[in-house]
Formats: sequence, structure tokens, C-alpha cells
Amino acid sequence: MANHKSALKRIRQTKTRTLHNKYYAKTMRNAVRKLRALKDKDEAIKLYPAVQKMLDKLVKTNIIHKNKAANLKSSLALHINKLG
Repeated sequence: MANHKSALKRIRQTKTRTLHNKYYAKTMRNAVRKLRALKDKDEAIKLYPAVQKMLDKLVKTNIIHKNKAANLKSSLALHINKLG
């Protein structure tokens, strides 16, 4: 167990931040899944900017790595271009 007040506070903060980050990461994954599941190109084109914005925000707050976001955006753009 922690020996200092500051260590106890750190444990509390870490739990809170972990929950917060998990929520946003899960929301992002669901949005990416939703976009990948679309078969209509027009709908996918409308949804893509929102997903892109979400990815950029998560990079900015260090929830995901910038290269992961870049890879996701790239693969989603390819997916949209392949739709007929």
C-alpha cells in the first residue's frame, strides 16, 4: 500500500484518467467500426470528417499515438475510395 498522501492521490487520479481515456478510446473504435461497416459511399463521405476530427482530438490529448491515427485515417480513406 502507498506510504504517502501524494501516492494515494496519484492512485485516485490514475483511476479517473484511465476510465476517461478508456471511454474515449472505445467511442473512437466504435466510430471507426461504424464507418467501415457502411456500404454507401455518400454516407461514408459524410461521416469521415467527424471520425477524422475525433482521431485528431485523441492524438492531441495523448490517448492514442499520432501514427495510429494516421494509419486509421489512411485506411478509412482507402475504404471510402473503394466503395462503389
